[in-house]
Amino acid sequence: MPHYAVLGAGITGVTTAYSLLKRGHDVTIYDRQRYAAMETSFANGGQLSASNAEVWNRWATVLKGTKWLLKPDAPLSVNPKPSLHKMSWMAEFLWNIRNYEANTVETTRLAITAREGLREMAATAGVDFDFSPASIVHFYQTQKDLADGRRVNRLLAQGGLHREELSPEEVRARVPQLNGPLTGGFVTSCDSTGDIHKFTTGLADWLLGQGVRFRMGTEITDVAADDDGVRVTAGDTERFDGVVVCAGVGSRGIAAKLGDRVNVYPVKGYSITVMLRDAASQEAAPQVSLLDDKAKIVTSRLGVDRFRVAGTAEFNGFNRDIRADRVRPLVDWVARLFPGVSTEHCVPWAGLRPMMPNMMPKVGAGRHPRVFYNTGHGHLGWTLSGATAELLGEAVGEGPARRVWSAELPKAA
Repeated sequence: MPHYAVLGAGITGVTTAYSLLKRGHDVTIYDRQRYAAMETSFANGGQLSASNAEVWNRWATVLKGTKWLLKPDAPLSVNPKPSLHKMSWMAEFLWNIRNYEANTVETTRLAITAREGLREMAATAGVDFDFSPASIVHFYQTQKDLADGRRVNRLLAQGGLHREELSPEEVRARVPQLNGPLTGGFVTSCDSTGDIHKFTTGLADWLLGQGVRFRMGTEITDVAADDDGVRVTAGDTERFDGVVVCAGVGSRGIAAKLGDRVNVYPVKGYSITVMLRDAASQEAAPQVSLLDDKAKIVTSRLGVDRFRVAGTAEFNGFNRDIRADRVRPLVDWVARLFPGVSTEHCVPWAGLRPMMPNMMPKVGAGRHPRVFYNTGHGHLGWTLSGATAELLGEAVGEGPARRVWSAELPKAA
């Protein structure tokens, strides 16, 4: 039976393990944390959002980002200290501006395809992850931003996504709790939300019951591939028939050991989980998921008593500090737009998004035929994981025929 090592137990790692197991392979998952989903898959914005598939490679984004550098509370923060890694990544980011439209359309298609994959996994494993088909509303406060939203909408439509434009009154009808000026918005009724940590840990538990091995709390010190197999060293050394690198921001270093260049850069994102401990706050927090295009902030309602608010992009290397000056704008945003929500109990978090300079995930084979990658999803790991895991499984291929499981899946809504 072919035995594959999966490096990483975040959302891409566990969904990859599912895809390999489904195809008849044995799987061992490695992670340096003691538990699954303890890094970037811990507390993201919660959105499963094909409507947020626009890649960032635009001259308008560069211009806006340059202006934001002078504002300490802006959505973007860049540590001015230079590094070869940062400079190479930014140079490739600029080079890929020419691929902006094609990559946005392709990301949209991937996000739509991913819905069925996650639905299958959740149904098969019986995972409860506070899923809500609540839809996502993008809202705009200026006519200029709304016009840009219409431009993006045409690209999303090319990728197969339908969004309905809303008047200011229609936005308020869907989100009556929203405070502040509006010029309009869009609603994506087929987008949804869910708790990435609950999903990942639930699927990991199910995989454990299916015979997948977990080597948790183990730091990988070496990995090497040759004609006889792949050797993974984490304390001791084990041999596998192949390896899939799903190590998030650690993928670049691992890829280098395997003779590949995967230019992932860690782009820090922040979130707060507002604990809705009183009935008034629960009533004042929106049920629908939101994206504030100007502030670059997203929200999700996770169950009855949690309101997740996430945003910002910080280029600061592998720094994992949770900075108060980056958390404060998220809290202030809630207080300003949803004044009825108490922010007395907020849990801050920061995670390093693994971003490729073209904003597209790295999925498929490396130079060596036993080496594969499923990494570099950036801010859309949760949204795209159901599709990229399936693409990875197809790249690896089928193992010996065997019945792994059967499940009656509910019909898609």
